[in-house]
Amino acid sequence: MKEMVVALIAAARKAAEGAYCPYSNYPVGAALLGLDGVIYSGCNVENASYGLSICAERAAIFNAVGSGCQQFVALALAAGQDHPATPCGACRQVLAEFCGQEIPVYYTGLNNGPVFTTTVGELLPLAFGWQKELTS
Repeated sequence: MKEMVVALIAAARKAAEGAYCPYSNYPVGAALLGLDGVIYSGCNVENASYGLSICAERAAIFNAVGSGCQQFVALALAAGQDHPATPCGACRQVLAEFCGQEIPVYYTGLNNGPVFTTTVGELLPLAFGWQKELTS
């Protein structure tokens, strides 16, 4: 398991090197491990019309789906130096579309530093598409 996390983080950091972020100067890389055993990566790509930008997480998911993979085992993100970021709200909803609530999300800085862990379900409880039984 530890080797998988190390490989995912390395792939996320490598993906961040390709980021196009002249407006935020905040490169982000994402790496998804597909159920097929392949690591799919993506980076953030900004645009002068900021709403047309795409985050690294969605770029990685769209890369995987375009390659035929729609089921995932884990996600790693690399962003920032001292304070790594978690996915934005839009990315959390897209992750919920393709990942189960229990899928681990590892996030860390672009350089060596601590790795934090959460899950897709912790990032976005009660996401659209997930049913929750109401108790009285």
